[in-house]
Amino acid sequence: MPKPSTRKQSVPKRRTGAVRRADIPSHVLAALNVGTLESATLAEGLAVDYAALLAAAVPDLPSAFCAEMAAAADLGITRRMNLAARLLLSHGGTALLPMLSVHASDTVRGFACFIIGLASDLAAADRLAAIRPLADDPHFGVREWAWMAIRPHVTPDLRTWITMLEPLVHEQSERLRRFAIEITRPRGVWCAHLPELRRDPAPGLTLLAPVRHDPAKYVQDSVGNWLNDAAKDHPDFVRDLCETWEREGDSPANRRIRSRALRSITGDG
Repeated sequence: MPKPSTRKQSVPKRRTGAVRRADIPSHVLAALNVGTLESATLAEGLAVDYAALLAAAVPDLPSAFCAEMAAAADLGITRRMNLAARLLLSHGGTALLPMLSVHASDTVRGFACFIIGLASDLAAADRLAAIRPLADDPHFGVREWAWMAIRPHVTPDLRTWITMLEPLVHEQSERLRRFAIEITRPRGVWCAHLPELRRDPAPGLTLLAPVRHDPAKYVQDSVGNWLNDAAKDHPDFVRDLCETWEREGDSPANRRIRSRALRSITGDG
């Protein structure tokens, strides 16, 4: 029997991707459009032909649906994601989720996020359970779609969602910890604000306090950004909180969080 090789197996290099649409090679764009390749950059994600991708991912989708998607090519990316999800829901409902949520294309997995967000027959706990694996997805884009797709359900029932999200800030996965923070940012990015947290950010401490010394910069940035949002409406609240955290136990992680939290107040960002 031959001896096992002691030679180290080479790890495939992560694809760098194009930073401008004009620089995306034609073969890469073709693979993105048929769903056999993940986007490596935001520019690549924005360049995807959603109509072509829908047709490739769900071959029995009616041609009229693909035509409607093609007609919406000039809409913003979030509106196109919502439209794709509505078309897929009309075609196959949530029964499509097992296939879409593990698809090779990050954009298709994003469609799954928005289906979970738009489905009318999901209870809050079931919606959170369905989005969880996508919130923990290896791809940066899918993780953003995960919280954005579910966030509209947080607004009218904030306290319930904070209670459901609290276990996630204790998870081993930094992606899940970050999801629980990012989805509740008072102002957020590319999304509607959360009026209740803009009026009173204190309920958010249930999620923020457990991760105030989080070792992951991915989580630290989200916590700092959450508090920076709050500082725009309640600077004294954020300033007092940061002073309390510093007194209770300083750490490099918390110092970084406080720096990001106070940047609007101090003029550092």
